[in-house]
Amino acid sequence: MLNTYRTYEENELLSLMAQDDKAAFTELYDRFWKKLFVIAFNRIKDKQSAEDIVHDVFASLWNNRTQVNIDQLENYLAVAVRYSVFSTIKKKSRAKQIEQNVSLSSIVEMPVETSLHYKKILELVKTEVEHLPEKCRIIFKYSRDAGMPVKEIARQLHLSPKTVENQLGKAIRQLKLATRSLLQSFFTLMW
Repeated sequence: MLNTYRTYEENELLSLMAQDDKAAFTELYDRFWKKLFVIAFNRIKDKQSAEDIVHDVFASLWNNRTQVNIDQLENYLAVAVRYSVFSTIKKKSRAKQIEQNVSLSSIVEMPVETSLHYKKILELVKTEVEHLPEKCRIIFKYSRDAGMPVKEIARQLHLSPKTVENQLGKAIRQLKLATRSLLQSFFTLMW
């Protein structure tokens, strides 16, 4: 049956996809994935980021399958990839700028008391991370300690990206609750 989809026009496949036909979506994915990957990779020069961008564009196409009205699918997908590339570049640039600002601000010496509070907060966070449920703790450590993106964690642990995001949110909420009073006293001392 899947082979018959190869003969279908794009508009027929889009129509079938809008009716939740996964095989039609798979055919569109197979037709355009490589071209879109090349577009993303040529601009971003990072294989993993290019794959993530193309995956996100197709995920968005599937998630919005009943609402989209597309005349020329290849152009639509190419523009979506370019937009995602620019957005990714902008995010990376912003992250690099924040990282530089943080490293510059760390050069400024902290008063001894502030430094002690900072160390205490870090110790408390480490302790609280160890008290998280196992899956939540592993996901949090992959994200924060290893710097792995959500999709990579999901692949590594055989989970959906949404599950990973939910577990990260749960971990952050628990850590915020556990460290709230200590953080309030820390920021009071800084001002």
